[in-house]
Amino acid sequence: MAKVGIVMGSDSDMPVMSKAADMLEKLGVDYEMTIISAHREPDVFFEYAKSAESKGFKVIIAGAGMAAHLPGMCAAIFPMPVIGIPMHTTSLGGRDSLYSIVQMPSGIPVATVAINGGANAGILAAKILATSDPELLERLKAYSQELKEQVEQKAERLEKVGYKEYMK
Repeated sequence: MAKVGIVMGSDSDMPVMSKAADMLEKLGVDYEMTIISAHREPDVFFEYAKSAESKGFKVIIAGAGMAAHLPGMCAAIFPMPVIGIPMHTTSLGGRDSLYSIVQMPSGIPVATVAINGGANAGILAAKILATSDPELLERLKAYSQELKEQVEQKAERLEKVGYKEYMK
């Protein structure tokens, strides 16, 4: 059963949202991904948000650009955590999306990651789930160790070859 719902308003969001899905897969978390426009098909959106709890979702990751209503409306309906991913936009570089998602009214919080922060949204969803899943917590710890080792390898290489060779 999917524990995380990933929803986006357009397939143009797929490159960013797929990074959330990739992280969840890496960490062994089941998810369901869909495209729903809160503005163009509000009845479908409301059904999705209302039924998410009964489907077994524990977290929703919602990506949106411009007016970015999808994450906030999910948070207004879905009783558990919602993580918003603001999408980069050509008009304002994603700041419009970021402000729309992060500036929710009191009582309707949306955890918000960076503009185009799909991977971090996946990790955050896994961390939320890990509070009640010791095996997932261990996988997250292993992932953090992998990140540490990657940095150590890069530092060793820089020390060996110098910055000019490193940059080639």
